[in-house]
Amino acid sequence: MKITDIKCAVIASSPVIRITTDEGITGWSQIEAPKPYIQPIVLQLKDWLVGQDPRNVERVMKRIRVRGGFKPWGSAVSAIEHALWDIAGKAANVPVYRLLGGKVRDQVRTYRTLYHHEVGVGHTPEDYVRWAEYGMALPEGFTMFKLPTSFHSSMVRDFDGFHYGEVQEDAPYPYPHKGLMSEDGFNHLVDCVAAAKDTLGSAYGLAVDAGPGYLAHDALRFAKAVEDLHLLWIEDMITGDYSPFVNPDVYRDVTHATTTPIHTGEQIYLRQNYKALIESHAVNVIGPDPCDIGGIAELKWVAEHADLHGIAMAPHGTANGIFGLAALIQMCASLPDNLIAFEYPARFEPFWYDITEGFDGVPVKNGLIDVPDRPGMGVNFIEKEARKHLSEGDADFFD
Repeated sequence: MKITDIKCAVIASSPVIRITTDEGITGWSQIEAPKPYIQPIVLQLKDWLVGQDPRNVERVMKRIRVRGGFKPWGSAVSAIEHALWDIAGKAANVPVYRLLGGKVRDQVRTYRTLYHHEVGVGHTPEDYVRWAEYGMALPEGFTMFKLPTSFHSSMVRDFDGFHYGEVQEDAPYPYPHKGLMSEDGFNHLVDCVAAAKDTLGSAYGLAVDAGPGYLAHDALRFAKAVEDLHLLWIEDMITGDYSPFVNPDVYRDVTHATTTPIHTGEQIYLRQNYKALIESHAVNVIGPDPCDIGGIAELKWVAEHADLHGIAMAPHGTANGIFGLAALIQMCASLPDNLIAFEYPARFEPFWYDITEGFDGVPVKNGLIDVPDRPGMGVNFIEKEARKHLSEGDADFFD
């Protein structure tokens, strides 16, 4: 079997990849939204892929790994890897999890990041109560939620004097605010998080997405201030989303001085860049994204290495789309017992369920998803419906 072509279309700001073969098997994948600017990067890799046997996933990936980097620049390489596994599974007529060593579990747990703009609330303790009530009422029955707050939210702008740095209203990159928190800002943050957790109670797990942006001593102050809340973790306080580096030594200083679990890792590309984080026990939980780390096999390798060191896994995936959801399910079915849950890709439009086959609507029930046995990743486009969402420049995507 040989790869004959690779195409990339942008549908609702999300690049979608199609890899075709000389045996008529097609592989699909998706890049985290909104990253339309990654489309030409995918297409630049075409010459490195055409003519290769897609079933030899690792051999093909060795040709293109050097073309990626920390988030967002590893997403093209990562998504191509997903499409290769899709083809390999379809060629063998088995779900991808069988090619990764088989199932460890029949259902995978997923957690829901719930954004304030979805709920229509701001950043006061009363708003955080409403945030929690909204989450508990969702029909999917999620049992774990992640709360964006402080430097990972508009709290920096909405609470006057939250920190001593400059407030940026129109930053050219995500999460630009960094620096020392004011005492009033710090106390307000603690009150808000406590309000959310008190409302959720012990039946629901709460993780907090807080940065990047903290100075190390503020990160430790915050982690210690919420130790009695039994949080799932605090995420990315020091470095994280879109940071092109890790700083594991700084994380280690915080992690070893608090009982609150500390988490990072969504921006990291390739297993080698997790070594210091894992081997120095710099955090308690890591959250690689299969759409950024270099693919699902890369993430599985990191999960096994983390398991050897007693570090938990909570894979990132908030904007990975419906094909990213399929990849997360197949991968998490095969991960070791250090898996907590993966982040449900909630940030995609409902019409995706109408233009694909594989899920009968939202697959989450009581916070769990049954692992499907369809060949490959288990999701395919319904071409007739999907064509309606192609732009003029991508009109030949299915040709």
